[in-house]
Amino acid sequence: MSILVVGAGAFGTSLAISLGRKGPVSLWARDPQHIAEMQATRRNTRRLPGANFPDPLTVTATLQDAQTVLLAVPAQKLSGVLTANRDLFAGKYLVACCKGIDRETGLGACDTIAASVSTAIPAVLTGPSFAADLAVGLPTALTLACADKGVGRTLQKQLSTPVLRLYRTTDTKGAELGGALKNVMAIACGVAIGAGLGHSARAALMTRGFAEMTRFAVQHGADSATLSGLSGFGDLALTCTSEGSRNYQFGVALGSGQSFDPNTTVEGASTALAMKKIALHQNLDMPITQTVARLVEKKADVQSAIEHLLSRPLKEE
Repeated sequence: MSILVVGAGAFGTSLAISLGRKGPVSLWARDPQHIAEMQATRRNTRRLPGANFPDPLTVTATLQDAQTVLLAVPAQKLSGVLTANRDLFAGKYLVACCKGIDRETGLGACDTIAASVSTAIPAVLTGPSFAADLAVGLPTALTLACADKGVGRTLQKQLSTPVLRLYRTTDTKGAELGGALKNVMAIACGVAIGAGLGHSARAALMTRGFAEMTRFAVQHGADSATLSGLSGFGDLALTCTSEGSRNYQFGVALGSGQSFDPNTTVEGASTALAMKKIALHQNLDMPITQTVARLVEKKADVQSAIEHLLSRPLKEE
């Protein structure tokens, strides 16, 4: 069964490389010059230098007709890509590889797919993973979430490799919310370290952030066990403690008052803004998420944000 990876960013490229070691896979990119570079060098030197393309990996400027499509595009661009290619994607297995909530609609990846391509079968591939690790063949474990058990088993077998181990679940809501919300918490942890608050403060933010993630997800139909797995706790642990996380790096820049490359995609910033709207509309208590949103909007400085969190009423854990 054919595989198409849409999006030649770091993670999309790493997936294509990993799967290309197993069999044929196509990698689609938007920029013709970038495509020509990758075809000539058999590398993605812009996004993932140092990782060679296996022979079965084909770089293409044309979206190929494939049964399984991995959508490795930013969450805020997912809806546009789906709408533009609705006919091609009809009836296909569409696997979202992004981690975020759409700012305009408030929808996660699976609901966005369902709303845009009603005949497709949506799935989510998420969990603790850095593109550079996956590209060079380091062991990685991810969650594959698909409401259709049969399709989930098919995708699990198709997308697993000797070093990429996939755990299957039907809880798409839990998987996508875990992946999206942990980015917000990674920004908060980066702020703590950037502001010089120390590792104890980061540990506290991770713990209370995980409780906030789980509380929201369960209220919206997720299984708490999913949040305790790779797509929730596992991804949280990686992104809140590693300088390889763009969301964490963005938080460090916020906390230390340094500039940050505006061209770098920070999924957690957009997700925080989307979640703030949802929390206000549904009257939900999400203090860390709302604080991060205020920092992103520049409606609060770091010192006032810290004071706000520390002055919240004392309560039982």
